[in-house]
Amino acid sequence: MSQLDFPRDFVWGTATASFQVEGAAFEDGRGESIWDRFCRIPGKVFAGHNGDVACDQYHRYPEDIRLMKEAGIQAYRFSIAWPRIIPLGTGAVNPKGIAYYRALATALREAGIEPVATLYHWDLPQALQDKGGWENRETAYAFEAYARTCFTELGDLIHQWITLNEPWCSAYLGYGMGAHAPGIQDKHAAVRAVHHLNLAHGLAVRAFRESGKPGTIGITWNIMVHRPATRNEKDRLAAEIAIERDSRMFTGPVCGHGYPRRFLEQAGITIPEQPGDLDIIASPIDFAGLNYYSENVVAWDELTEDHIRFMPTWQEKTDMGWSIVPQGFVRHLRWLSAETGGIPLYVTENGCAQKDVVVIDEHGQKRVHDAGRIAYLRDHFLAMKQALDEGIPLKGYFLWSLLDNFEWAHGYSKRFGIVYIDYSTLQRIPKDSYYYYRDLIAGYGE
Repeated sequence: MSQLDFPRDFVWGTATASFQVEGAAFEDGRGESIWDRFCRIPGKVFAGHNGDVACDQYHRYPEDIRLMKEAGIQAYRFSIAWPRIIPLGTGAVNPKGIAYYRALATALREAGIEPVATLYHWDLPQALQDKGGWENRETAYAFEAYARTCFTELGDLIHQWITLNEPWCSAYLGYGMGAHAPGIQDKHAAVRAVHHLNLAHGLAVRAFRESGKPGTIGITWNIMVHRPATRNEKDRLAAEIAIERDSRMFTGPVCGHGYPRRFLEQAGITIPEQPGDLDIIASPIDFAGLNYYSENVVAWDELTEDHIRFMPTWQEKTDMGWSIVPQGFVRHLRWLSAETGGIPLYVTENGCAQKDVVVIDEHGQKRVHDAGRIAYLRDHFLAMKQALDEGIPLKGYFLWSLLDNFEWAHGYSKRFGIVYIDYSTLQRIPKDSYYYYRDLIAGYGE
């Protein structure tokens, strides 16, 4: 039997996000997002890049669907741009935004590809940020209304929903570290954002149940199960605290365990919760998504505020500088399965940034030989198979990413795609990893 012999009903997909691939930033009534604004702040995004055109999937989605179909890809995880649906975040719905996602989902279904929609992948309407963004509790209720609109208008075509993508990034990078939009550096702002994102998730789950639409709903986390640098008791404690900060602040309330009180007390922060919030946040979900790229090593440090210090690692690094740790993938899946009580899991992102180069082959065709990415993927598929063999309820995998795209603060300098994008012409060039993934899905991935 093949080492990479997966269940027949295992779902093989790929993923993108609206701001990273769509472009058409000022077309058909789309409103301004916090990333449109952030990209205009000098020094925030590599080389001043922006998402105005990106991969132009807004106009070229039929070509991208054809590429997916030819690779045998069974599901496509994309995100819906809130500013396309409700340009100001609240109020009037934009019919052209609804029409675009209906056309996309219809074309996917006609190609035999299941549409999987993420409601929020970081592109908050700027009009809501002007009122406080995720620091403002009202943003959670605005998200609930937006989610209801999506369920009503698209629920006949889309049957698998993800509320939020990586709320850790939205809260900590956006409001704590300032590295992502909206660029705020305030740990208390970050904690307010954490709670209101969690609340928004719960409100959207409740709204989905009330909608009566068919399908399932869950959430995607980039949980971090940091491993201690040594067997030393203090290093183990540092790892536990880091996991509370980076994972249980999000998984805890959603899974009905509440917030990690030890971390909150040590950090001197207060959750702005109101009566009933935790019940809403803990509305039962149908599945959980894991975005996994790497695993960090931490040690105890008396001098840092959280007593956590990230340590060097020996593993080979991707072009993002992230250690390649396939066995960490198994550890993360085990942790998430235990934390969520054994509900179905999906790998909603996994992939590798490489310095890809286009060459001309003997037939005069453009090719990209990305052997490093193929090695990364194969090692992670083997780890995923180990997790399945251990009984972890893993139901599917979405490779990040279908296309090279706008990589947030890194602009277009990092390439994660299995399809190369020539940003001067927007030509799509399938990489060797595209053909490898095609073969894996067909049962010939070794």
